[in-house]
This record gives sequence, C-alpha cells and structure tokens, in this order.
Amino acid sequence: MQYKDYYQILGVPRDAVLADIKKAYRKLAHLYHPDVSNDPTGEEKFKAAAEAYATLKSPEKRAEYDALGSRAQGESFTPPPEWQQRHGASDSSFDDVDLADLFKSFRSAAGHGASRAHASHQTHAPMAGDDFTVEVPVTLEDIYNGGETDISVAIPEYDGNGLPHRVPKTFRVTIPKGAAAGLRLRLPGRGGPGQRGGAQGDLYVILTIAAHATYRLAGRDLSFDLALAPWEAVLGTSVQVATLGGTVALSIKAGTSSGQRLRLAGRGLPATAGPAGDLYAVVRIVVPKSVGPKEKILYEQLAQAAEFNPRNEDIGRAP
Repeated sequence: MQYKDYYQILGVPRDAVLADIKKAYRKLAHLYHPDVSNDPTGEEKFKAAAEAYATLKSPEKRAEYDALGSRAQGESFTPPPEWQQRHGASDSSFDDVDLADLFKSFRSAAGHGASRAHASHQTHAPMAGDDFTVEVPVTLEDIYNGGETDISVAIPEYDGNGLPHRVPKTFRVTIPKGAAAGLRLRLPGRGGPGQRGGAQGDLYVILTIAAHATYRLAGRDLSFDLALAPWEAVLGTSVQVATLGGTVALSIKAGTSSGQRLRLAGRGLPATAGPAGDLYAVVRIVVPKSVGPKEKILYEQLAQAAEFNPRNEDIGRAP
C-alpha cells in the first residue's frame, strides 16, 4: 500500500480543525475542478483533494488515518498490527489495496457516539463564507476620471456536494481618481455565502490597467506616437493632439527630428497624492509612399538645392 499524506495534499497542519480543512478543500476545488480549471493536471489534483477531504472531514476516518502515523508521500508501507487485527487481514492482503478504497468502506464502532457528538457540534457551528479575489482590467480613462463603473466577474458558488461552479455577476465599484495598478478594493458581503447563519464572505477587486490603443503607460507618465510630415518637422507647425483631458494645441519647433519626445506637463495620469504625470509626444516623421508629378518636381528641386546630408550628422553616434 502507498501512503498518501492527506494533510500535505490539502496544505493544512495535522492538527487543523474541520473548518480549516473544509476551507482548504474548497480553495483547491475552486482551482482544480474540471468545470473551472485549465490546468492539464487539474482533474488529478482535484480528485486527490476530494479523496483527502472525504477522509479528514470524518472524525472516525480521520482518527483511523492518524493512527497510521506520518510517512513520506508515496512511501510503500504495511498497516500496523492493530489494523490487521481490526480488519482481519494479513500483511499480504494490503499489497494491492488503495488507501482511498480502505477508508471508503471503513466504519468504526469504537467511540462512535462521542465522535458523532463532536461532528454534530462542528456541523451546526456557523461558518463564514469564502473571500474571493479577482483581477479586473480598467481603462486609462477610468483611472483619469475616477468614478463608478460596472465590473463583471464569475464568482464560484458551491452546490450541495461542495463543488464550485462559476456564476457570472455584475457589481458597481468606485474607482478613485488616479488609482494605481494593483489597488485592492473590498466589496464586503459580495463573496461566498455563509453557512448555518455565518456571515457572507468578501470580494476583493484588484485593479489592472488595460492596454490602450493610443497611449503607453510608464508609472504616471503617458506617451504616444505623433506623426509629422517632413515639411512640418522642417518648418515647424502647430498640431492638435488628443489627451485624456481633451484636445490641446502642441507647438512643433522648426527642425524637429524623428524620435524627439515633446513634453506636455501634467497631462499624464493624476495621482491620489502628489503631482500628476506628464504626457510625451514621440515624433515619428512619416514620408509619403507616393507623390504626384508636381510634388516630385519640387522634391527634385529640393534635392538639388539642399546642402543637408543626414549621413554627415552626429545622429546616433556614441559620444
């Protein structure tokens, strides 16, 4: 027979109370149940957790299991003589027996009344519902403006057999203006239902910031690509650029180069404390893929008249 360390499987100490054993099992069932898990070994882990829970939740079976002593997970062993006397078995009769099968059929008459009374006390004790933590992506606009928004999450709920099933729910949460990624919001009483009059658990929402189509985020600063035509970069101009706070005019100096970062102070993300971040326009000079006859003539005239040679500049050279 191979030893299975049920306490190790559930991740609880050997002196854990029934409430902690049940909580540990529910946590593993939530992670590895085939209905909710994408882990390729999830079903195997779920079955192992269910087997461990089936034994440790029963005072009689747990007492019998504890009598085997503590061994290494997977170690081959033969039950002690008192087991053989109690079950009328010899050493060899345990060779092909699985520990789970043994406990599945186990019934102990000794001390049954006292154990049953203890189990009844545990059964009728109020038990608080489980707390759940979910990550919810929010937009830069949500962070910039703050305020209320609806979030949709799938909350595990347990059926009569203690198995989890995801149930979609929508909650309205308040996002503080300038909230940072990783902020943890508590929604009291929105977690798992309590049992036997126990309080409902809480839902914790951890904010993550969704990728934006325009802006890149670095701390509280934002950056975006600003496309300029060659003549705009050479001659200078004023362009309208979109920010999270609305459209503003940005002055482009004559002789602006591709890759330059033009700073719009305070136009990044606000902060709950301290100054707001900045917004940077990263210049990208875009050339036309094709030109008409008149434009081509002008470019040819420019090429003949210009003294500028970019390969004679110190662009990109190490100091």
